[in-house]
Amino acid sequence: MKPKPYILPIIIIAQFACTSPWFAGNSILGELIIKTGLGPEIVGYVTSSVQFGFITGTLVFALLMLADRFSPSKVFMICAFLTALCNLYLISETISTWSLLSARFGTGFFLAGIYPVGMKIAADYYEKSLGKALGFLVGALVLGTALPFLINGSNFNHSPNSVIYTTSGLTIFGGILLYTLVPNGPFRKKSTHLKLSAGPRLFQITNFRKAAFGYFGHMWELYAFWAFTPFALTFFNSISGKDISVPLWTGIVITLGAISCAIGGMLSQRYGSKRVAFTALSISGLCCLLSPVLFLSSSPLFLGVWCLWGMAVTADSPQFSNLVASALPSELKGTGLTLVNCIGFAVTIVSIQLLSSLTLAIGPKYLFLLLALGPVFGLSHLKDHKTD
Repeated sequence: MKPKPYILPIIIIAQFACTSPWFAGNSILGELIIKTGLGPEIVGYVTSSVQFGFITGTLVFALLMLADRFSPSKVFMICAFLTALCNLYLISETISTWSLLSARFGTGFFLAGIYPVGMKIAADYYEKSLGKALGFLVGALVLGTALPFLINGSNFNHSPNSVIYTTSGLTIFGGILLYTLVPNGPFRKKSTHLKLSAGPRLFQITNFRKAAFGYFGHMWELYAFWAFTPFALTFFNSISGKDISVPLWTGIVITLGAISCAIGGMLSQRYGSKRVAFTALSISGLCCLLSPVLFLSSSPLFLGVWCLWGMAVTADSPQFSNLVASALPSELKGTGLTLVNCIGFAVTIVSIQLLSSLTLAIGPKYLFLLLALGPVFGLSHLKDHKTD
């Protein structure tokens, strides 16, 4: 049965709206530094606390199989409300370091009921064209991630609180929209009881394991690249004497990744998810290796390649998710996607904290070379994935 034409656009809009708080804290770091007294290390703390919350949330969601046992649309809406509530805490004038990190942790925890659950809902509606659907869906996530930076770098931003109010309001709207208009999909198979051993046993499935390991390599690079792009732009300004708008160009780089996700989804219909993922991961790995030279180049070349990197670093994400979902039985897709997300985001904490701790030791120019470890690892496993 073909889904109604409005289903995918509603899922995309809801995913975009509800993932906008992800980097809301990163977009107002200056204000948070004043409130908490933290220094440059705040980048790693704020980013990793969201990631750690997301990891914890996805682990809980996977073990309890919430997206497979209960209506995923209802789970999505409840988590959207709780995400918005945690995000709103950032407007407090008396925020401390620990309360900031707790609020960001809570945001990440409840995002676990949005991002992977959104993919689960898409999988319940689109069986044969899932790669294309996920391309648009992950593109919506990436655009939501970019939104706080775009707001902060635009003329519409009058105070740091405007970013928080906007992203929280959108999150509540997205949750209600999806719950109201997207019922359970035709390919959904409900699990009636817990299977606590299901997660680890999934890795016995060869294609699932290969796709998951490729995704882990991708995740080593992705969020560290996003988190440290403002740092890279600031460093480029300092050595080139240019005055590139850091929040605006950070938003542009991430936004282009949303476009590439959609393009990759359409290309997957012709070339397959594996080929699209392999090509994108290869390009982003090459950008990692070229990064020291980019800082010494002209601003058009630097921004051009950094934008290309921003596109390549995300284009493979939905295709990895499609490869993961395609390797699983219907009743375990939600659990499998959530588990892979859980481990993948655990990997992001390691890469983010590694870059944060080595910033002064090796210098900004060589910092992004460390991200090449992810593409190398991912490509080595993806090449052995068996396509149908």
